Amino acid sequence: MWKNHPLCFALISCLFLGTLSCSQNDYTNTPIINLKEDKAFLTHLKEVNWPKAYREQDTALLNQILADEFQMIDASGNWSNKALELDYISKHKPSYDSFRFEIKRLDVFENGTAVVAGTGHVEGSDNKGPYKMTYQSSNILIKRNQVWKAISSHVSGIKYE
Repeated sequence: MWKNHPLCFALISCLFLGTLSCSQNDYTNTPIINLKEDKAFLTHLKEVNWPKAYREQDTALLNQILADEFQMIDASGNWSNKALELDYISKHKPSYDSFRFEIKRLDVFENGTAVVAGTGHVEGSDNKGPYKMTYQSSNILIKRNQVWKAISSHVSGIKYE
């Protein structure tokens, strides 16, 4: 009886289309990319905020930078995740005196993915004396709800001078 009633059919159709529309928005929420602004933000993130989080043992700042599913592979091939990185910086004060990251690649893609890669330059002193070190690093970031978060990092090519 209700199947043949036009008002019931219209109501059910609206509910179905509304549900479909809502669920599609969850999957098609394409981030807004402003190439100039996003590149400036990512440059500041990689050259200033990320090193600051490690240097100052700022777990709140690192928590903002790393996505929950963040994974890292270090130069020795060891895997780490967000929880391990937050724990590590809370317990290990850096021994270096200066750090600078030189971006060699910064690409922002229309799907809200970015690649930031380059060379880290570290100088400091430890129990063996003064040292200078360089390493290569690549990072993958995604833009969710208009916020950039790192999902992956890889470090390799550590060289001491």
